[in-house]
Amino acid sequence: MNGILDLLAQNLGGPQMGQLAQTIGADERQTQQAIAAALPALMAGLNRNTNSPQGAESLLGALQQDHDGSLLDNLSGFLGGQVSGRQTDGSGILSHILGGQRPEVEQGVAQASGLDLSKVQRLLPILAPLVMAALGRRQRQGGLGPDVLSDLLGQESRRARQATPDSLLGPLGGFLDKDGDGDFKDDLMQQAGSAILSNLFGRR
Repeated sequence: MNGILDLLAQNLGGPQMGQLAQTIGADERQTQQAIAAALPALMAGLNRNTNSPQGAESLLGALQQDHDGSLLDNLSGFLGGQVSGRQTDGSGILSHILGGQRPEVEQGVAQASGLDLSKVQRLLPILAPLVMAALGRRQRQGGLGPDVLSDLLGQESRRARQATPDSLLGPLGGFLDKDGDGDFKDDLMQQAGSAILSNLFGRR
């Protein structure tokens, strides 16, 4: 069964990536790099939100009520501004995922990718609903309860970081360093994998 990152890769490849880049007014390569930098932060934020039973239950409720994964079936319409509703409320989703650390993540993604901050601020509210849609679809496919959902997010969070080049992770190190010791790499528990740019968003 596909993971969250796999679902995103399947739906953001080819022309969809070009449309997303056009939507935020950026070139495709920098958009890819910004997404590669942003995903580990978004996954880490979701993972932290499920570290408590209450947080996991709250996220499950949001998925069941507002994020059934159908957004992935109409990605072109979403990017074209033709889809509305709670499932597309990127700013609200980011507030739940990142809280007061949203500006830190925006700055980190901009620094890592070279994308203008204003374009990063347009990108993240588009990317966040897609992450929730992928998570919602995965939850429904597996009938995941809060405990399993929390475990899945832990795995996907580590996977996102393992697959992303250090050059993109570095500017986000402060946010990704969960234990506060100044070294986010020791939180990974495994060696880094292949670059997310080639494995998840490369041309096929």
